[in-house]
Amino acid sequence: MSDECALADILAAREMLEGVTVTTPMEESRWLSALVGGPVSLKCENLQRTGSFKSRGAYVRIARLSPEERARGVVAASAGNHAQGVALAASTLGIHSTVFMPEGAPIPKEKATRGYGADVVFHGRYLEDSLARAREFAAETGAVLIHPFDHVDIVAGQGTLGLEVLEQAPDVRTVLVPTGGGGLLAGVAIAVKALRPDVRVVGVQAEGAAAYPGSLAAGQPVPLESMSTMADGIAVGRPGDITFAAVRDHVDEIVTVSEESLSRALLALVERAKQVVEPAGAAAVAALLDNPTGFETPAVAVLSGGNIDPLLLSKVIRHGLAAAGRYLYLRVCIPDLPGGLASLLAEVGAEGANVLEVAHERISPSLTLNEVEVRIQLETRGESHAEHLMARLRERGYRVDS
Repeated sequence: MSDECALADILAAREMLEGVTVTTPMEESRWLSALVGGPVSLKCENLQRTGSFKSRGAYVRIARLSPEERARGVVAASAGNHAQGVALAASTLGIHSTVFMPEGAPIPKEKATRGYGADVVFHGRYLEDSLARAREFAAETGAVLIHPFDHVDIVAGQGTLGLEVLEQAPDVRTVLVPTGGGGLLAGVAIAVKALRPDVRVVGVQAEGAAAYPGSLAAGQPVPLESMSTMADGIAVGRPGDITFAAVRDHVDEIVTVSEESLSRALLALVERAKQVVEPAGAAAVAALLDNPTGFETPAVAVLSGGNIDPLLLSKVIRHGLAAAGRYLYLRVCIPDLPGGLASLLAEVGAEGANVLEVAHERISPSLTLNEVEVRIQLETRGESHAEHLMARLRERGYRVDS
């Protein structure tokens, strides 16, 4: 088998996926369109079977196994989305599956993977640790390793999403794709460039797990020394060999986004688009929010997955609210006199902010004998409201730090 995926492979994969995966919706985003000054649409792959694009490539890879390979079973390593895709594909085809997951993988992804029929084993801190153990398991048992991204069949399956993008948004000029190991980005780029070479394809990585910029600069896959991101779906420390070559040859640009940007994007998608996505699935939208004029429109942002732990969702929403200025934490010096706190809270209330928490600090070298520092957490309507509130307090003579 060739190590290069081509349009013919993607077209063949699409035929295999008929009746297995769904053609996910393409939704116009009026709020993003207004922000960037041109049409933006969301490719809602978070509504795919198993909640992410991963079921496309996993099914194609497993369906092409020989009867002898199927009899030995399959093994995979995944933080959750590939695990579910492998488990569903294997159970659909009557094949036993084992999945190694990093410690701390989201509980809903683990439960869903077990629900689709896979044996789940936790191993290591990062995906690379789990992948190493999966390779050992394959050598020990004869099970076929289903790599999460670095295989032609995986890339071909993911590339079917690119075909849908071109059909659903025929006037598209830019496609933004969340990127970890590069399977989805490679597949989409191969499909798009083969049919519409004028369309710009952009990969989006989390800053704390961005292996592609350094690898592309070096001309070969280079592993990261460490990673730190809440976007577990794109937390991959080394590009694949097959995916690296495809990204190098077909992708126009790789951009990175911060944790704050991911939080803001996830929150905005919940609030404005009514779409629940995981942090990785919000990466393309985060790139648009970071650089509204940086991408030619019409643009399509791929929402690659929606499998988020409710506990993480609540944390991310709080983080996103803070990043958007909806939560404000202030340290304010007030006179240590009766009524001092009441006067401060009256000013806050008059400005329309909601007090969430108040604490006092009386022992500090920065305070005089007659002062107390009040630490106050507030709920505001956004950044401009927060700035207006701080300006009001300073006008009233308060020393304010945020």
